[in-house]
Amino acid sequence: MVEEVGYSSAATEEPPTNSTSRAPIDDDDDGGDAAEIVADDDTTALVAQPHPLEHSWTFWFDNPSAKSKQAAWGSSIRPVYTFSSVEEFWSLYNNIHRPSKLAVGADFHCFKHKIEPKWEDPVCANGGKWTVSFSRGKSDTGWLYTLLAMIGEQFDHGDEICGAVVNVRARQEKIALWTKDATNEAAQMSIGKQWKEFLDYNDSIGFIFHDDAKRLDRNAKNRYNV
Repeated sequence: MVEEVGYSSAATEEPPTNSTSRAPIDDDDDGGDAAEIVADDDTTALVAQPHPLEHSWTFWFDNPSAKSKQAAWGSSIRPVYTFSSVEEFWSLYNNIHRPSKLAVGADFHCFKHKIEPKWEDPVCANGGKWTVSFSRGKSDTGWLYTLLAMIGEQFDHGDEICGAVVNVRARQEKIALWTKDATNEAAQMSIGKQWKEFLDYNDSIGFIFHDDAKRLDRNAKNRYNV
């Protein structure tokens, strides 16, 4: 399934040196040293200890070539891989295409494990989403910072976060951050403000209830703005 997203040649790429300046993954010494020395007679080996995340996360891919107007919405979404440690995340991230390299029409999701990126999912059903827009090919950094903020538990209302999706279209790319309880205005406003700070995003962004999007489609209006 991963080949649908596309492998890059960056198998040995190191994490960006500035990627954690806005939304760092906490890899302090809470869980002990990052590695331990294991001695066996005359052999000494360095054994790396993984840095577990608070939640497991799943990448999902919606292949544009599998979509059709007759198909039910969301029927072409497929899980790619579930990761639960910092090391697994970077291994995956360094070997899949960035949004700028994905085909027009593709949707790439990262959601907490066992939450499907669909309105019908029980966790998402009463939620909504914040959305930021970028010109075509310019969302790569925003996507990375969004992922780091989510999996690194950088949001004050992190329990509200379901996941994020990047939509690749001909003229622009959009990143949407999905949350659980759309009616919790205080939590949603906090998330929206923090997200803009993590992304250093200066334009206004809006929050749409999933219920409104289902009923009104493109005519759905923002309920909150930051």
